[in-house]
Amino acid sequence: MIFSVLRTLDFRNLIDAETNTHGKEVFLVGENGQGKTNFLEAVYVCSYASSFRGGGDSEVVREGESQSAVAARFAGSVLLPAAGEQALYDQVRVTYEPRKKTVYLDGKRLEDRRDLLGVAPSIVFCHEDMEFVTGSPERRRWFFDQTLGLVDLAYLEDLRKYRRVLKTRNTLLKTGGDPYPGASIRPMLDALDPQLAFYGFKLMEKRREAVRGFSEIFGSLYAQVTGLAGLGLRYVPSWKALTLEDIQGGLEASRERDLASALTLSGPHRDRYLFMQGDREFAGKASTGQRRLLALLLRVAQARRFSDLTDARPILLLDDVLLELDLEKRRKFLAALPEYAQAFFTFLPDEPYQQYQGPSTLVYRVSQGVLRPA
Repeated sequence: MIFSVLRTLDFRNLIDAETNTHGKEVFLVGENGQGKTNFLEAVYVCSYASSFRGGGDSEVVREGESQSAVAARFAGSVLLPAAGEQALYDQVRVTYEPRKKTVYLDGKRLEDRRDLLGVAPSIVFCHEDMEFVTGSPERRRWFFDQTLGLVDLAYLEDLRKYRRVLKTRNTLLKTGGDPYPGASIRPMLDALDPQLAFYGFKLMEKRREAVRGFSEIFGSLYAQVTGLAGLGLRYVPSWKALTLEDIQGGLEASRERDLASALTLSGPHRDRYLFMQGDREFAGKASTGQRRLLALLLRVAQARRFSDLTDARPILLLDDVLLELDLEKRRKFLAALPEYAQAFFTFLPDEPYQQYQGPSTLVYRVSQGVLRPA
C-alpha cells in the first residue's frame, strides 16, 4: 500500500493543495522552515491519525484557522497484522476541529484510531529520534512499545489496559490512604493489584521476547555500517519476579512504600532498555556521531522487524537524516534500509539528492508551503 495522492487543508504552513505522490520515492527539496517536515507529518497523520512531533492536535491547525484536515488516496493492498489477510482501501481522511479529531477510512468513521493501524504503516526517521538514545527511559519505552504495536495489536490493547489500571491505582494512592471518612482504599487495591500484575506480566513477556529478536537485527546492522561488533539491547524489567504469583506478592509487599510515595513505584511503566557492548553500557560513553547513528539504526531495525514479521513493506519517512553522515556511512545506511513500499525524503537544496533518484522518483521543490515539481 502506498500513498498516491495527498490533500491538505489549513495544515501547518502548507498551502491547500492536492499533491501527486504516486512514486516509489518522493523527494522534497528546500530550505529549512519551508514545509518539508510538515508534509512528512501530514503523511504520518494519514498512517496513524497522530503526529510524530508530539504536542496537541491543535498545533497542526494553521495559525488563525479553527479547523484543519489531511486526506490521502491509496494504491495497492496491505497485509493486516491482526487479520492476516489482504485488504484494499481507497482513502483516509483526518479532520481536526476544536477539541475534536475524527478519522474516516473509505468514508466510514472510525471509533478507535487503532483500526487505522496496519493500513499504510509508516516509519519516520527524524532528529527527535535522538531522544531514544540520550533521553529518558520513558522515551525508549515509547519506542519499543511502538515497535511491538506495529505487529501486535493485542500488545497495544494490553498496554492500554495496564495504563488504565495504573492510573486508577495511582489516583487511589494519592488520596493519602482514605478517599473519604470511614472508607479504606486497601480493599480497592486488593482488587486492582491482580489486574495490574496480570496485564503487566503479559507486557513483560512480550517485551522480553521482542528484545531478543530486535537486538540481533540491530547488532548486525550496527556492525554492517560501522564495523563495530558486539552491540545489542538489554531489557531490564522493573519487576524482577518471573511468575505472575510472585509479581502479585511483590505488589503486596511494596504497598506501604507505594502508599508513602503516593505512587506505584514499580512495574512495566518503569522498565528500562539499555544499549550494551558485552557487559558494558554503550550509549553513555558514545560520541555524538555514534549516538546519532544508533538512533537511525533503531529505526532501520524497527522497519526490518516489521517486514520480517508481517511480510509487508513499510512506508519510510526520512527527514534530513543523511546530513550528519559522512559519505561512506551515508552509503552504508542507505544500503541497510529494508525493502520499502514507498519512501519520502527531505533534502536541502545543496545536497546531492540526484544521486539517489530512481526511475519513478518524484522530486518537488518546497518553498513557503508550496510544492512544485522540480
